[in-house]
Amino acid sequence: MKQRVLITGAAGFAGSHLLDLLERDTGMEIVAWRRPGEPLPAGRSEQTGPICWVTLDLREPDAVTAAVADARPAVIYHLAGAAHVGDAWGNTADTLAINALGTHYVIDAARRSGLRPRILIPSSAYVYQASNTALNEDAPVRPNSPYGLTKLAQEMAGLKAFEQDDIPVLISRSFNHVGPRQAPSFSTSSFARQIATIEIGKAEPVILVGNLAARRDLTDVRDTVRAYRMIIENGRPGRVYNVCSGVARPVADVLKGLLTATDVRIEVRVDAARLRPNDTPIVLGDCRRLRGELGWRPQIPFEQTLHDLLDYWRGVVRAEGT
Repeated sequence: MKQRVLITGAAGFAGSHLLDLLERDTGMEIVAWRRPGEPLPAGRSEQTGPICWVTLDLREPDAVTAAVADARPAVIYHLAGAAHVGDAWGNTADTLAINALGTHYVIDAARRSGLRPRILIPSSAYVYQASNTALNEDAPVRPNSPYGLTKLAQEMAGLKAFEQDDIPVLISRSFNHVGPRQAPSFSTSSFARQIATIEIGKAEPVILVGNLAARRDLTDVRDTVRAYRMIIENGRPGRVYNVCSGVARPVADVLKGLLTATDVRIEVRVDAARLRPNDTPIVLGDCRRLRGELGWRPQIPFEQTLHDLLDYWRGVVRAEGT
């Protein structure tokens, strides 16, 4: 009998890559949720393939309850949510509704249906108190943004379900992940899109940037979703696992890596509108728990990540111009 797997946010950045990974397993039946109006990932159709697509607003508890009861999943990857740290400052209510309440509705739907699925809740490094040293899972928790606060609320909902209802919830604290399909509202993807647009002559040879001094722990999204699967399959319920590379790269070096992949001469300008009101200088993770307990290792070199991201945006901007 095939295992029924539910992916919320399956049409999103990490969700679409998780879908790519899991659909190779013929022992699974996959139910994929997407929000109303959200397009399917490129190359996918609701009429083709083994994926069962469901359009659903995570903020509607009755709809969530009905959809979980209908799917009756053995596993839930809860990847749906508002993912942008900067946007949360101007959209705090929506971020709270989607991340915190939406997570509560998913867990409550499983509880009401009498199910005990293994549930992965991808939290964030931004729940931690800012630190100049590598953060392990026991580091102090003190979010300094509305986004981080909503991710901590997700964790608390999940841990409560595990402790009180014996629902096997697992939590990843995911550091920044990058790669093809990431929205251009994120800095690395924004750089790549701007370069691709400049290369075909659709923009002047200038890249607008925010804070280049910030240092971020970046992992390829395809390595990130491999970690999610390993956590679901072999992790300990109620336990937190950092998903990160263990290397903090200056944003300036990330931009330089992309610029070396183009033959076009491009000027770099700071855009004040891209500066966050409360930007953390360094975010660096310690992933020894994930490595030691589950054997996860990043497999994709960072240079390859940048190459694939830039090639992705080259394809997108060319298609937009036709």
